[in-house]
Amino acid sequence: MGLTIRRLLVSQPKPASEKSPYFDIAAKYGVEIDFRPFIKVEPLSAKEFRQQRINILDYTAVVFTARTAIDHFFHLCEELRVNIPESMKYFCVTEAIAVYLQKYIVYRKRKVFFSQTGKIDDLAAIIAKHPKEKYLVPVSDVHKDELFKLMEAKHIDYLKAIMFRTVSNDFPVGAKFDYDMLLFFSPQGINSLLKNFPDFQQNDIRIGCFGPTTAKAIRDAGLRLDVEAPTPEAPSMTAALELYLKKETDNAKA
Repeated sequence: MGLTIRRLLVSQPKPASEKSPYFDIAAKYGVEIDFRPFIKVEPLSAKEFRQQRINILDYTAVVFTARTAIDHFFHLCEELRVNIPESMKYFCVTEAIAVYLQKYIVYRKRKVFFSQTGKIDDLAAIIAKHPKEKYLVPVSDVHKDELFKLMEAKHIDYLKAIMFRTVSNDFPVGAKFDYDMLLFFSPQGINSLLKNFPDFQQNDIRIGCFGPTTAKAIRDAGLRLDVEAPTPEAPSMTAALELYLKKETDNAKA
């Protein structure tokens, strides 16, 4: 009996690098992997943003938790004809996000700060060392509140600004959808699946996900969760996928 999983759908953009573990897994197990995000991010127009009555120049620091937020912040500033002063400070959740700022600003360590661990609580601790700043936090309409709760606990003056939105990435009508396994990375991805395919029946289709909130969304939708990450054995989605396929291969050989 052969491997029962032949075609996988990963609900993320195709990796830019050919060195992605997904390609190694596809070659090793002889499976076909398609990449298609179930959700996409759209910018708010200048008109939509103005309805929030936020004056960007009232703030002395900006907090970024994703590269997407950086892109939308600076594009919106350009559309609004807002010139960001040299004195503006930037606080980022990871060094990689901080370095990405170079796309838009002259990078100076005295005005760019980032967490060494990539953890939200460490970012909040760094922010707390600069209590006199007024912080603007660009976010999507769908976002986590963990950072804001930490900032409130530390009595930080901040405002969250919705600058982009997360929407369903619709599949063409009549699109072929014959996958043996689906991998998800956000609750919005599950919502999009059910929006695109309201008559979706899981049956033998395996579903995997990354993160506890996505796992909860899958179960809340009445679907069966077959592969979950992160775990001690599988810290990443690709690690969890490889473990599952290896087990399937071993069972097929038995």
